[in-house]
Amino acid sequence: METLNFKTNLMTSDDVAAVNLNLNDIEPVDGWNIDPNGLLTVQTTDNRIAEQVIRAVEQAGYWAEILPV
Repeated sequence: METLNFKTNLMTSDDVAAVNLNLNDIEPVDGWNIDPNGLLTVQTTDNRIAEQVIRAVEQAGYWAEILPV
């Protein structure tokens, strides 16, 4: 299992709800969480999905930036 971290502007429960379906539709995502500071943590079996995660967040009207390991 790999973990990817993203800096985002997702801060409220409404923000999280807005990206929920988009993130859950990414097949290799095994789980994800957003902390109160907007850090999106994604558990995946394929660490090459960073661009998919960023697009999923952007489709909901927000932004995400991958953080270096």
